[in-house]
Amino acid sequence: MATERRDARAFAGTRPRVGSGLSTNEDGRLAARAALDAALGPLAGDPADLVLLFISPQHEDVQRAIIDIASERVGGATVLGCSAGGVIAAQHEIEDAPAVAAWAASLPGIGIQPFRLTFQREDDHAIVEGLEDLPHADRRPVVVMLADPFSFPADVLLDHFNESAPGIPIVGGMASGGLEAGRNSLYFNDEILRDGAVGAILTGPGMRTLVSQGCRPVGKTYAVTRAEQNVLFELGGASAMSRIEELYEGSSERDQLLIRRGLHVGSAITETKPELVQGDFLVRNVVGVDRESGAIAISDRLEIGSTVQFQVRDAGSAREDLHAVLERERSTGSGRVAGGLLFSCNGRGQALFGEPDHDIGAFRRVFGDVPIAGFFAAGEIGPVAGKNFLHGFTASMLLFREASER
Repeated sequence: MATERRDARAFAGTRPRVGSGLSTNEDGRLAARAALDAALGPLAGDPADLVLLFISPQHEDVQRAIIDIASERVGGATVLGCSAGGVIAAQHEIEDAPAVAAWAASLPGIGIQPFRLTFQREDDHAIVEGLEDLPHADRRPVVVMLADPFSFPADVLLDHFNESAPGIPIVGGMASGGLEAGRNSLYFNDEILRDGAVGAILTGPGMRTLVSQGCRPVGKTYAVTRAEQNVLFELGGASAMSRIEELYEGSSERDQLLIRRGLHVGSAITETKPELVQGDFLVRNVVGVDRESGAIAISDRLEIGSTVQFQVRDAGSAREDLHAVLERERSTGSGRVAGGLLFSCNGRGQALFGEPDHDIGAFRRVFGDVPIAGFFAAGEIGPVAGKNFLHGFTASMLLFREASER
């Protein structure tokens, strides 16, 4: 792991300063300069501590020049980023078009420990190198991580964190700039990497993580009565397929359409809650069915006795869930939000909502004109009920709040 770039500056009266910038200039160098100018401007002369860059694949040929420009502009700041099929910043979400998004922050009171991870298998063992020393939870750490989906199985690291460092949240996303191995780029200070993961451990007060899964429950809740690994055989004493058939027959035409498009299974986060509603589940995809046995496979393991409910996803439920998550944070958090990072699924955006700028627009409607940046990811990382997961179709966020939370 890289050594910590600096100790947290903790001067009385200091506040985080954050800026974001976006440029759609077809000249990647000019786009980088414009985005960085906009991101660094609100820092009002304070040195940047952390900078993130998200670069569309249309600028792949000049990304070396872009990183050089960034390294020259931000001095000793930790620079992280990745190539992305869509980028987010400055009130807009740009999909499938040339763009550079930049985010810069001066973070007094927050320590920054950058890392670069590699993954390899030896026999039956998975080995992740580069993150040997984890901070104690009492330092209030948050991990920001960006990874290549082809060379780095993020779920392996997340499982390790959940077991070895419970309570430490990880937020981020999988690079989406390339559709095959070796085509994504990760940015680590002045390096451009083609595999693994990069990130930083941030330690200090005022940071909050949010995850909006965008699904709504349908039908009844069931106890898992027979399961092996990620295969569900029986729910409430009947085959899983028969439960789906019951759900379909009793659903509206709209929900039947959503079930045909893709069904999900939600596992209750708190089993003892008397009434489960939207947001009370960890949502996983149905990835296979076996009509002969009546079993279904999902993208996670479930224990016998777990409470589950089928879930559907559409634009309406995704809007509702994101709004609820943001409003809950606005009403319960303290201290003005100085800035944030947003990692949205590449299945959201205009394809889901039928309009541009949905997720960043929802954020700004709740928190105001806050500098935010991010990208459309090929998998989003974020905590649910104190455990870290790799999600799909979600919006995962990291907020930086001002001094009243300190």
